[in-house]
Amino acid sequence: CLGLLALAASMAAGAQAAAHYPTKAISLVIAYPPGGSTDAVGRMVGTELAQRLKQPVVIENLGGAGGAIGAQKVARAPADGYTLLLSANNEMAIAPLINKAIKYRVFKDFTPISLVATQPMVLVASQSSGVKNTQEFLSLLRQNPGKYSYGSSGVGTALHIAGEMVQQAGNVAMTHVPYKGVAPLTNDLLGGSLDFGVFVLSSGLPHIRAGKVVALGTTEAKRSSVTPDIPALAETSAFARVDINSWFALMGPAKLPPQVQKALRAAIDDMLQSPSFRAKLEASGNVVAAPGQDMGAFLKAQVSKYQQIVETAKIEDR
Repeated sequence: CLGLLALAASMAAGAQAAAHYPTKAISLVIAYPPGGSTDAVGRMVGTELAQRLKQPVVIENLGGAGGAIGAQKVARAPADGYTLLLSANNEMAIAPLINKAIKYRVFKDFTPISLVATQPMVLVASQSSGVKNTQEFLSLLRQNPGKYSYGSSGVGTALHIAGEMVQQAGNVAMTHVPYKGVAPLTNDLLGGSLDFGVFVLSSGLPHIRAGKVVALGTTEAKRSSVTPDIPALAETSAFARVDINSWFALMGPAKLPPQVQKALRAAIDDMLQSPSFRAKLEASGNVVAAPGQDMGAFLKAQVSKYQQIVETAKIEDR
């Protein structure tokens, strides 16, 4: 009887704490080192959340294992709303499909809160390849199957998955070269020792604008509003099925109290409608998410899409 009373008192205290959430600083985990696209979005989100929730939001960069280390920390955190994850495709939707060492289960160990932004990827050609458009790209690869290579920022990253989708859609074959990040990939593309590559749009755009690489197309079904001058790959009939992007979302540990979820979603929805926040995100190549989207349904659709690509390409992160 005393045990039941203690449990009831604990539950009541937890409910009361959730009702007054937040009352202290929030840790926002970004599962990548500083300087990348996820970090940039995460820091913007942290600043805006702090303003709306009237509490400090402390950024914690915890890189490693393609985002899995940071995600694991949040999965194990108390379900009180004081440890959150600014997540991306890699750790939420791709890594669990290809890496058996990952212990968390996305739909069991996290509470999906809100989609924040999406960003297309872009397929580029090195200047030394001589390829200027998708038709030349297809012609070259079909005449020389397996001879040419493309680079990504690592096995199982969104860039790798996009490259596999391009090959499957176009019925062409390239050798995948996984790099440890975007910097060495960029160096080899600009130096001409790599033929093709896939960038997140914000990472590739400076080199495209400078004429150092050739943009063959973005990876969403339609042209990005950020770069209307760059065609979508899907405008070429062979790539009509190519529709994939990089995305950023706010996630929490499983079983977040409803009051905490409500407070966080209200703050994010208000943020997504802020002209200044939208302008900052769009300036860095992102498309701002519409408020009120069902993040759980979005995540399920994304995992299903990636699973088909992973299984067809037999991708495994050893």
